[in-house]
Amino acid sequence: MVVAATGFFDGVHLGHRAVLNSLVETARQTGGRSLVLTFWPHPRAVLQQDAQRFRLLTSLEEKKEMVLGLGVDDFEVIHFTRDLSAVSAGVFFREYLRDRYRVNILVAGYNHRLGSDAVSDTAPMHQEARNTGLEVVRVPEYVSSQGEHISSTKIRAALSAGSVETANRWLGYPYRLHGVVVEGNRIGRTLGFPTANMQLYEPLKQLPANGVYKVEAGVNGTWYKGMMNIGFRPTVADHLEHTIETHIFDFNDDIYGLDMTVRILQHHRHEIAFPSLDALKEQLKKDKQDLL
Repeated sequence: MVVAATGFFDGVHLGHRAVLNSLVETARQTGGRSLVLTFWPHPRAVLQQDAQRFRLLTSLEEKKEMVLGLGVDDFEVIHFTRDLSAVSAGVFFREYLRDRYRVNILVAGYNHRLGSDAVSDTAPMHQEARNTGLEVVRVPEYVSSQGEHISSTKIRAALSAGSVETANRWLGYPYRLHGVVVEGNRIGRTLGFPTANMQLYEPLKQLPANGVYKVEAGVNGTWYKGMMNIGFRPTVADHLEHTIETHIFDFNDDIYGLDMTVRILQHHRHEIAFPSLDALKEQLKKDKQDLL
């Protein structure tokens, strides 16, 4: 018995988790194995002209880690192509769900669509499933305790506006960035605020708006408090290089070349240009005092 859910699940937010929790519970009740079938790359990145502007909330590895962390047994990736986009719901049920992955039950969100014919209404999807010998379990829309309807699109918009607290509430966890620590110009060190410059592993990762954020930085399995600046460093740089710099409080280890994960907890202030390095240093002292 295989119980599956299909979708992109970008962010694995609270709405997705309602579907995935139902998936795990249905598999438990039927004695089956739970399976998530996701697509990569994102269909929009393949099909739409604005693909270069599209951004992701989670890399494929992050998504896999979170999905399996919810108790799902298996995670499989279907490579999304233009040819796949032309496959109808009926063909997808037969050739992918039934024949390739041996699915018996499909767990689907309230508005989940399948196939080039975008079958989403309950009756047509159930009919396609019956034609293929499958059962469909529909999961009602998740609405937060504050009456909020959640989507990956809304979360991206919140991050773009710097509303990281709202994004975190909809995600159900602190938004995070993951990358490798690279060499910078070391100006922060001369100010008494050394920073770890991060190069992201996922180039399409959605960044919050430019500004200063309260964060937790994970290095070598330990989490530290810190503050992060995203932006162009207008006080110290005369060229438009976008950087992600994290000052880890009370930390002086050499971590160049190491993995680092940053959990973004709170927006603190916008990025601004200061009249001098001394003025910037004073503001950094105040930022640290405020965020400790």
